[in-house]
Amino acid sequence: MIRFLTLCAVLLACALSPLSVGAVEPDEVLDDPVLEQRARDLSQGLRCLVCRNESIDESNADLARDLRLLVRERLVAGDSNEEAIDFIVDRYGEYVLLKPTVTGANWLLWAAGPIMLLIAAGVGFLYLRGRSTAAPVPEEELSDDEAARLKEILKD
Repeated sequence: MIRFLTLCAVLLACALSPLSVGAVEPDEVLDDPVLEQRARDLSQGLRCLVCRNESIDESNADLARDLRLLVRERLVAGDSNEEAIDFIVDRYGEYVLLKPTVTGANWLLWAAGPIMLLIAAGVGFLYLRGRSTAAPVPEEELSDDEAARLKEILKD
């Protein structure tokens, strides 16, 4: 029983631990460990255009491999991290970034959610305020005929 519990604990720990299983193939790895680490850091922030919300470092898609090779090629050519990212963004668009910038047209996208929330809260507040201050509907008394008909219905 203790062996079973130990095995379960080990399997659970392995399942919950964040494993860094990248899709980088051995022929992609650079000889210089510093450049390779820079390439890994950059590729973790770039989106695979085939797999959507997976970084190119984790994706097995052919396009992700091409992007990984392009990042390494730019770093070997002497580009800084920013220059390599700018080159890829110029070529593939800002969608390739897993964390888009908050500049230009993207600012509107970042601000749209909070702005819509404030507008909805304002409309809701005005609606509730209007409901509470509405004039009450006056109650009409029943005519003699209606009162007699009601008594008749309630007796049955």
